[in-house]
Amino acid sequence: MTQFDNSNTIFQTAVSFINQTSKHLFLTGKAGTGKTTFLKYIKETSYKKMAIVAPTGVAAINAGGVTIHSFFQLPPGTYLPTQKSLANAYDGKVNNQHTLFRNMRMSASRREILRELELLVIDEVSMVRADLLDAMDAVLRHFRRQPLLPFGGVQVLYIGDLFQLPPVARNDEWAMLKEFYESPFFFDSLAIKAAPPVYIELQKIYRQSDNSFIHILNNIRNNQCSPQDLEQLHLHFQPQFTPAKEDNFITLTTHNDKADAINRAELQKLPGRVHEFKAEVSGEFSDRSFPADETLSLKVGAQIMFLKNDVGEHRKFYNGKIGIIKSINDDKVIVSFPNETDTLELKKELWQNIRYHYAQESDKIEEEELGTFRQYPIRLAWAITIHKSQGLTFDKAIIDAGASFAAGQVYVALSRLTGLEGMVLKSKIYPRCIHTDERVFRFLEANEPDEAGLQQMLKAEQEQFIRDSLVQSFSWAKVWEAFKLHAESYERRQVPDGDAALAWANGLLNIVQDLQEVALRFQKQLIRLFEEGVADGYEQLHNRTATACSWFIKETDEKLLSSIDNHMEATKQKGRVKKYMKELQALRLVVERKKLQYQNVQNIAAALYQSKSGAEILEAVEALHKPQPINEPEQQQEHHAKKKEKGETHRLSLQLYKEGKSIAEIAQERNLAPSTIEGHLASFIPTGEINVLELVDQSKLDKILKVLEEESEPVFATSVKNKLGNDYSFSEVRAAMKYWEKEKKESN
Repeated sequence: MTQFDNSNTIFQTAVSFINQTSKHLFLTGKAGTGKTTFLKYIKETSYKKMAIVAPTGVAAINAGGVTIHSFFQLPPGTYLPTQKSLANAYDGKVNNQHTLFRNMRMSASRREILRELELLVIDEVSMVRADLLDAMDAVLRHFRRQPLLPFGGVQVLYIGDLFQLPPVARNDEWAMLKEFYESPFFFDSLAIKAAPPVYIELQKIYRQSDNSFIHILNNIRNNQCSPQDLEQLHLHFQPQFTPAKEDNFITLTTHNDKADAINRAELQKLPGRVHEFKAEVSGEFSDRSFPADETLSLKVGAQIMFLKNDVGEHRKFYNGKIGIIKSINDDKVIVSFPNETDTLELKKELWQNIRYHYAQESDKIEEEELGTFRQYPIRLAWAITIHKSQGLTFDKAIIDAGASFAAGQVYVALSRLTGLEGMVLKSKIYPRCIHTDERVFRFLEANEPDEAGLQQMLKAEQEQFIRDSLVQSFSWAKVWEAFKLHAESYERRQVPDGDAALAWANGLLNIVQDLQEVALRFQKQLIRLFEEGVADGYEQLHNRTATACSWFIKETDEKLLSSIDNHMEATKQKGRVKKYMKELQALRLVVERKKLQYQNVQNIAAALYQSKSGAEILEAVEALHKPQPINEPEQQQEHHAKKKEKGETHRLSLQLYKEGKSIAEIAQERNLAPSTIEGHLASFIPTGEINVLELVDQSKLDKILKVLEEESEPVFATSVKNKLGNDYSFSEVRAAMKYWEKEKKESN
């Protein structure tokens, strides 16, 4: 469990905003103030259904989440927040509110995640461009069917430091975007304008303790660097400095090739042979997201840096700690540390590539492992780029940026150090290099409340959260949505006595509609009872809520649950109904959870009536929001126990195909769509068990491969198919992509 400093009241306030309000929050802070710790703490302790996203693959892996583009199924390119038609000249690289959804393939499981989502965490938000944030907002409004609510009603936690690296907008992109945005920064998005987040800045610095150095860093951050500050920094200007081997300096530079060249040169200087350690990569894990070197080249005496924090009670290393390879014996690698007597035997660490899915039984958004990357958590560390040094801590560093300091790089580079005594400047820092965008200052100045104001806002938002939670708990919108989707599904399925089943489903939909209308009227009463509650000690609210809950629970039992149970009992003996029974059980779970909600609602009303403390009332509210796992009937548990693994069901399709059955015959026998069977077979193209020409004609394959070669990464099947037209199916495109990826890997 991630621990935090109990004396850090701002940290605690931020946690309260996340867990006890629905207010959006922008959590920022200087380098070394604990933003990463906060993210880990929220991930481990919050009861809300959450997803973590980040703008790049490496940032997503390090945050324990997924990329923004993969989670929201967004195409690469620019998004314009307009419904106006786009010029053909944009060639699919620009989308708007109209084209975004026309070209999007959002599966039922992904839509379900978006509907269930309560908390969206965006890490490294300083690099997120305004139009990307608005595209995320548009997707959530659309798929949650809440077009008037920012982010479709999902709470958003933004984490990042605007004084570090900014978003990238090329000149041609900004020429289009400037019609809609004041700047490319995320805070100038239309979504932020509609729902400004609470601004909280973590203040306590854990990285530096040198007050003089902290003062200089603050001045650089705030565009207030004085000649005296520069003079003090330039006392460390040593352009000809060459560190002694035992000094363990790391060089911070501006470009990857320069850092790689320094590391290669220093490694070659060491005597002895090079030992190579190949990462173990399994499943889906893009090489663009590798968190460490795929092939790690080491020698005895090599200077290395750790890429992860140690876990457990006795932590021996942290992200950025410098060490020396003391010995290498087969796979046994021993590391020593400057000024420390203890050594450490390296162990390989595991990074996961995940995707999210909603587990109906546990009522949680859970992580599903797609692939893993296992490697020693180190890299050569004579040099590293300033960009990759974000989040790291060094005792000694040579800052070699030449004349190419970009906005934010001075602050990022200097703030990696624990103090001035460990800093060496290879080039001078000129005032023109120290510049923070004025738009950043204007945003922060306009939104930063004082600590007293922050506490007042928290109290008001907690009270609003209690009211909203109680009122919204009576809404039947989610149940109605589930029953509506179920009733609509009969158009594309065959079930025994289909007409009678459809009539049954429509009958239940009408009952839910009636319950929703009653609930809407009661919600209006609740709002009034809240307003009058202070005068009568919430007595009326308590009594009316108890009566309403009893009535809704009775209606739920008698009109919905009993009907679903009877229908399931009558259906389960009929043939080919496993999938249908599973969907009925999912429908039943939705109703069961609604019933449980009413039982929890009464506890909130009782706590208000009994004048319980704010903490006790909020505890009752949290119980209302917490996931509600429901035990499945025995037959459903047996069904899950017998459920085939993903690889097993794919191989069954392959076996039937090898027996000579056609794709159409396999689809009919397995009660699956032909496109699903084609997908199963395509998964065996990389192994050579299926020839791509069995799924795609040679002429089509040649044209698809030509388009794939022209695509910029990451490659999306939707983008490729749009360029090819309707003569090409998604199955053909995906099969060709499997073949293309296989050929690329073998050629490397």
